[in-house]
Amino acid sequence: MTKTVVVYYSGYGHTKRVAEYVRDGADATLLAIDAEGNLPEGGWELLAAADAIIFGTPTYMGNAAWQFKKFADTSSKVWFTRGWQDKVFGGFTNSASFNGDKAVTMIALQTLASQHGGIWVSLGLMPANSKAAQRTDINNLGGSVGLLVQSPADASADEIPQGDLDTAKAYGKRVASIAARLA
Repeated sequence: MTKTVVVYYSGYGHTKRVAEYVRDGADATLLAIDAEGNLPEGGWELLAAADAIIFGTPTYMGNAAWQFKKFADTSSKVWFTRGWQDKVFGGFTNSASFNGDKAVTMIALQTLASQHGGIWVSLGLMPANSKAAQRTDINNLGGSVGLLVQSPADASADEIPQGDLDTAKAYGKRVASIAARLA
């Protein structure tokens, strides 16, 4: 059985809720980055033992939250030893706007995985882009690089559109499935 870890930072709880859906789809372990950008005790070892790593961060001001960026920069120690070489990677981001420059964050996550010599998993879902499409539809934001989520700035984490949460679960399942095929 493959091991998948969802490592994420959440500032207001929205990204945490998405991470929980990704976890459920992947049958993964959650690993939260704290408010100072650090992993808990044993976090680096958990990532080292993983077959797949899924990154998660809100998009703030057009990029990953600084706490996630600190984690990414700290991973240079792992990069130097090629500790994550050939692991399977995926990623997701959340912002208040439909676009919110989420693509910039996704490319940063994909680049981080590539720098580590990882194998990136795309979302693999057709977009819900017809006139009849609803926010309850899977992939209603039309992502392809990874999972995109939108939660209005004045909405609680419990108000994230169901289509985005269903997409999160499907994406977690896809990443774990590909990791299992490659194991």
